[in-house]
Amino acid sequence: MAEVRTGSGIVRGEDDAGVAVFRGIPFAEAPTGALRFGAPRPVPRWDGVRPATKYGPPPPQADQFDTTGDWLTVNVWSPDLGSARLPVMVWIHGGGYVFGASGSPEFDGRRLARDGGVVVVTFNYRVGFEGFGLIAGAPPNRGLLDQVAALEWVRDNIERFGGDPGRVTVFGESAGGGSVAALLAMPRAAGLFRRAVAQSVPGTFFSPELAADIATAHAAELGVPATEFATVDPALLVLASESITATITGRTARWGRAAYRKILFSPVVDGDVLPVTPWVALSGGAGRDIDLLVGHTRDEQRLFTAIDGLLGQISQEQAYEALAVLAPEAGYPEASPEELYELVHSDWLFRMPSQHLAESQALGGGRVHAYELTWPAPGMGGALGACHGLDVPLVFGNLDRGQPALLLGETPTPEAEKLSAEMRTAWTGFAADGNPGWPAYDTTRRLTRIFDTEAAVTPYPEEVSRRIWQDHTFPVLPLTPVEP
Repeated sequence: MAEVRTGSGIVRGEDDAGVAVFRGIPFAEAPTGALRFGAPRPVPRWDGVRPATKYGPPPPQADQFDTTGDWLTVNVWSPDLGSARLPVMVWIHGGGYVFGASGSPEFDGRRLARDGGVVVVTFNYRVGFEGFGLIAGAPPNRGLLDQVAALEWVRDNIERFGGDPGRVTVFGESAGGGSVAALLAMPRAAGLFRRAVAQSVPGTFFSPELAADIATAHAAELGVPATEFATVDPALLVLASESITATITGRTARWGRAAYRKILFSPVVDGDVLPVTPWVALSGGAGRDIDLLVGHTRDEQRLFTAIDGLLGQISQEQAYEALAVLAPEAGYPEASPEELYELVHSDWLFRMPSQHLAESQALGGGRVHAYELTWPAPGMGGALGACHGLDVPLVFGNLDRGQPALLLGETPTPEAEKLSAEMRTAWTGFAADGNPGWPAYDTTRRLTRIFDTEAAVTPYPEEVSRRIWQDHTFPVLPLTPVEP
């Protein structure tokens, strides 16, 4: 049993195969009662020794309704609690800004910490309406403010866990990657991390008008005034979101691409907490002092197509609708309907936002390294390809727990183990000194590391997509009022 004195009190963790592990340490007060829908507040001090052996409960989300409110907690894995001042890697989980928890088995940081010689931190943040619903009188982007509070906790406490507060890398995938991108543009996050890894960055950032209209729809669904959300049970808010999502395609004329993709929550470019989109911020030099590693998988959309039960069933009408709604111009004339559908959805939601983030960082004078994962997942008979989320188990090295079995099969292959080792080496090397092992990206050569059975560094491989989307700016998603 290991004990560490944090700024709020002593915590007692446990040993896991030579790695000290601390779970469920609060980094902010429970956002309930008068603090609900407020910015995170510092956690009060406690007396004695607080056990830190269990993950904190996840914030309200589908099928998970903890009533204590003790959602805002961090977890730490450290291979050395001494004065080594190791690099620190802070993980932000994904989940479409509506679900996810740091305690998921696939986010266990033991292997990454032990093999990479880094301190790993994971944490919970408010999701769904609790974290991203726009409410008059309440701070916007509360989920992002939770992330800033967690990073402030790391700054103030991580040295006591063997980490170096001057070498903090924030990394995340999907909504976690979008959060990393948002943090790069947030004045409140300045100075809290030295490096950033953005995996499969979604391009969805909402205008205040769109976010406010979605909040109004929640009030109508619940039958309460928009000023009384704080009186609504969190579980009922989640159910309201699910009900709106079930009928969201009927709102496409008003909510546009967000409704088409059934996206109710994303960071809001409010002009204060998040002044501008990440692409605008980085191209203007906001990331000049931050090393960035950014990339995506080749077949981002495939997993979602499989979840929808549409693999092998995409019609020409569905493909052309995707092209008309999402793409900036027509393209891929030789693609089959399924290929076109996959390419357009992958490009709009993840691939091109990630590629544009690399371009923006380079244009703004910052250092950036780019990658693409093209190794096809062996799960489901290989039908998923290099799909969304495949990089997560490979980066953490957790190939046989949690959700990875769907992607990697019941028994990880030698190829999966080899690729995981390569990605973990790249990510921890980047956290240590900013060098993942391949040349930096620039707007001329666009060198990109390809993660596959055979390693390669090539010009950015999705050149057709890059040219189609090169003039697209990924602006905030607007509200389109419909005439009565």
